[in-house]
Amino acid sequence: MIEIMDTTLRDGEQTSGVSFATQEKFGIAQMLLSEVGVDRIEIASARVSDGEYDSVRKLAEWGKRTGYLDRLEVLGFVDGGVSLKWIEDAGCRVVNLLCKGSYKHVTEQLRKSPEQHLTDIRAVVALAIEKNIDVNIYLEDWSNGIQHSPEYVYLLVDGLKDLPIKRIMLPDTLGILNPEKTYDYCLLMVNKYPDLHFDFHAHNDYDLAVANVYSAVRAGVKGVHTTVNGLGERAGNAPLSSVLAVLTDQLDIKTNLKEPKINKISRLVETYSGIRLSPNKPVVGEHVFTQCAGVHADGDSKNNLYCNDLLPERFGRVREYALGKTSGKANIRKNLEALGIELDEDSMRKVTDRIIELGDRKEMVTTEDLPYIVSDVLNHDPSVEQKIKILNYSLSLAQGLKPVASVKIEINGEPYEETATGDGQYDAFVRALRKIYSDLRRPFPMLTNYSVSIPPGGRTDAFVQTIISWNYAGVDFKTRGLDADQTEAAIKATVKMLNRIEG
Repeated sequence: MIEIMDTTLRDGEQTSGVSFATQEKFGIAQMLLSEVGVDRIEIASARVSDGEYDSVRKLAEWGKRTGYLDRLEVLGFVDGGVSLKWIEDAGCRVVNLLCKGSYKHVTEQLRKSPEQHLTDIRAVVALAIEKNIDVNIYLEDWSNGIQHSPEYVYLLVDGLKDLPIKRIMLPDTLGILNPEKTYDYCLLMVNKYPDLHFDFHAHNDYDLAVANVYSAVRAGVKGVHTTVNGLGERAGNAPLSSVLAVLTDQLDIKTNLKEPKINKISRLVETYSGIRLSPNKPVVGEHVFTQCAGVHADGDSKNNLYCNDLLPERFGRVREYALGKTSGKANIRKNLEALGIELDEDSMRKVTDRIIELGDRKEMVTTEDLPYIVSDVLNHDPSVEQKIKILNYSLSLAQGLKPVASVKIEINGEPYEETATGDGQYDAFVRALRKIYSDLRRPFPMLTNYSVSIPPGGRTDAFVQTIISWNYAGVDFKTRGLDADQTEAAIKATVKMLNRIEG
C-alpha cells in the first residue's frame, strides 16, 4: 500500500495565476479526503498571509469535527518556532518542516554550516513535540544534494533519524531527475535507512514526474506526493490521476484512492484554478476516451480490440465515438445506439456521407448534433430535382448600415443575379431572391414562420437547425436547413423550398 499526499492546496497553488479562495480550498480539501480518498493533504504554507491563516483555521475546525485533523499538513520553516506558533494558533497538528537537502543550499542560501543547520532543525523538532505537533521533514533540493553532496545528506539524516519524525520527504525540487537516477538515489536512501518512512516529491520540468514516481515506488519509498491536474510551480507536479493509473496498472500497487471520483476532483480544480486541462491529458482529458477512427469503433464492437486497461468507467467516465471526416459507420452506429436511433443501411450511408461533409467544415461533430443531422438527411427528398442552385452569394453587415445581400442563382441552367438590403442578412438574401422572381414574373412563397434550434449544452460551435414555414398557392409546408452558421442554415432551407415549388 502506497500513501498518497496531495499538495494541490500548497504546492499546486504556487502555479502562476492560481489562488484559491477560502471556500474553494474547503471544497477541494473536503473532496480529496472524504470522496477521493487521499491519505493526507498539504493545505498551506505558514506565515504567508492573513487570508491563508483564516483558510487554515477554518479547515482545521472542519478537520477536528470530522476526524481529519491529523491528515491536514502545513509547510513550516526552520525559523526558531515562528511557523510552529502560526500552525498551532490556526489549530493544525502536523508540520512539514522545510530543511535544506543539499550542501549548496545550506551554505549559500542560509550561509550556515551543516552542523549549525542540523542544530536549528533539532531545536524546532523538539519545540514541535512540546506543542503536540507531528513533524515530517522536507529535504529541499534533495535530488541535487544526493547527486553532488551525498555526505551532507547522510549527515543530516543521521542527525535526525532518532528523533520522533514521522516521514522524511525527498523532493526533486528542480525537476532534474530521470527514472534511472530516481530509482538509484531512492534505493540508496531506502537501503541505508530501512526503518525510515520516505516520501518522494516529483516536479515535472522534463515531463518525467510520473515516470520518476514509478521509479521511486519501485525503489521502495512508502509515500508519493501529487497535485490534482499536475498543478505546481514551473511545469508542475505529478498529476494525481496519472499516478493512480500507473501505480494500479503498471505496478499492481494498491492505494486508498477511489478511482470513480478522480474525474470529479479534476473538474472541480480545473474550475477553481482557471487552468484548463489539455484535451489529451491522460485519464482526465476531454478526448482521452474518445475514439475518432471508424476502424477503432468497429474493433470495440469486436471484443474490445482497441481498448486497454484504462477503461473510462473506472474513472467515472464513458467511452465516446467522435463524429467527423474520419468517422466510419461503426462510429456513427455507436452514437446512434446511445441515442436509441436505428437506421437502415441506406440511411446510414446518407448520414455517414453528411457527417463526413460537415466534418470537413467543423472541428468536431458531437453526439448532440447527431439527431439534427439525421433529421436533416432523412427529411431531404432526393427525388426532387435540383432545378435551382445557389451559384454565389455575399452577405455584409456594417455598423450603422443596413445589411446587404448579393445573390447569384441558376434556374433551369440560366444564371440570375440581384442585390438588396434588409433588416438582417437573411432578410436581405430573401429580398434579393424576390427581386429575381419578380423580374421573371414568378410567384414567390410567403414566409409564415421561422424557428431556430441548437443541441442542448449552449456550445458556441453547435450546429444550427433552421425550420422555415411557407405558404405557396394556399398550401402550407416546411423546409429545414442544418449548418454551423445560422444564416447558412436558413439559406439551405430556402433553397430546398425553391426546388420544391419548382418541382
